[in-house]
Amino acid sequence: MSVLEEISNYNRNDYQRDNFDSFLKKVSFKYDVPSIHVTGTNGKGSTCNYINNIYINSGRKVGLFLSPCYESMVDMIRVNNEFISLSYVEEIFNEYKKYFDKYDLSSFEIITFIAFKYFIDQKVDIAIIECGMGGEVDATNIFKPILSIITNVSSEHTNFLGVSISEIALHKAGIIKNDTPLLIGEIEGDALDVLVNKCKTTKSKIIKVDHYHALQLTEEGYTFNYLPYDGLIIPSKSLSSVMDASIALEAINILKEEYPVSEEAIKAGLRNSILDSRFNIMKGNPTFVIDGAHNPDAIAKLRKDMELVFPDKTIHIVFASFKDKNITSMLPEIGLLGELLLTTFDHVRAREESDYFLYLEDYKFNSDHKALIKSLKEAYPEDIILVTGSLAFANLVKKEINNAEI
Repeated sequence: MSVLEEISNYNRNDYQRDNFDSFLKKVSFKYDVPSIHVTGTNGKGSTCNYINNIYINSGRKVGLFLSPCYESMVDMIRVNNEFISLSYVEEIFNEYKKYFDKYDLSSFEIITFIAFKYFIDQKVDIAIIECGMGGEVDATNIFKPILSIITNVSSEHTNFLGVSISEIALHKAGIIKNDTPLLIGEIEGDALDVLVNKCKTTKSKIIKVDHYHALQLTEEGYTFNYLPYDGLIIPSKSLSSVMDASIALEAINILKEEYPVSEEAIKAGLRNSILDSRFNIMKGNPTFVIDGAHNPDAIAKLRKDMELVFPDKTIHIVFASFKDKNITSMLPEIGLLGELLLTTFDHVRAREESDYFLYLEDYKFNSDHKALIKSLKEAYPEDIILVTGSLAFANLVKKEINNAEI
């Protein structure tokens, strides 16, 4: 059994931080790398990537920790976009294994600890840390950041974070620390009230992302202005990516005194940011669109992007989801685009046919996603095939297409 398989077997299904805090105290671990902490329902991974690439282009050594949505855990941990080595993961796992066992840690807690230790050992100048889920009791929430970011708040993980927007916002507000600025995206209503109250309690300045201007959709992606920068380009045709990039730019502006960045580095960082499975268009016959939208808000934005970019095309949707996702809202929304076909993939959390039982009269199910996609390729070479429903599924299919497995 490989070390990654061994780590993945550390499954603890509760949602608390007591075990992890006890472990950190036992091993006397303190994380003091200057870091930006990012949470939100959608866009947090894209925002992290934009900030990461801008700082790399400014010549800094940058650590990046992303949520567990990749096939391999090493893909979650990067320094200047180079993945952590498997040998380092194995070394740290073996060194601390008896404590991982003693304190019954989860796989995410273990990989978070390894990531933070790696950034310390690598002596990175700055790190960008994406929350796994929520914020308050997330394993990443063990340090005081130089900037906290909450991209947005909508319904997700309701079995852990609560049903109401206020409850979800309160969990995410857990990353707000004393006298530490908070940057927020487009957040209004009850969620905003929760964040404002938390910032008053912690004496933290709250900054809202500004509006972008001069937006244009080109063959390359979106061009836009965000004060004080003109002529910015991102290689994405997803409108939500413009907002994610704007949040990243505001973060750079907030930290410019301590971490100055040239306009050239900013433009290069954005232009070079090709985000994994975020409205990735893979041209061919047929054209694939790979997007990891996995909650109602993201699915709604994806539908609008598809209608804008492919207004006259026939679209076939291949959808696979985790069991804890709100498909009651997601399926009818994405189904407005065209033929919707359900499938599954090899993941412990993936929905099987029985998990879709309420929807099988409306949408066909095929347990073999590879065979399903191959059949669509052969039957509809001039159409669009959209793969969505889960970031893990989207990443998997993208890899299979690149490896000519599909």
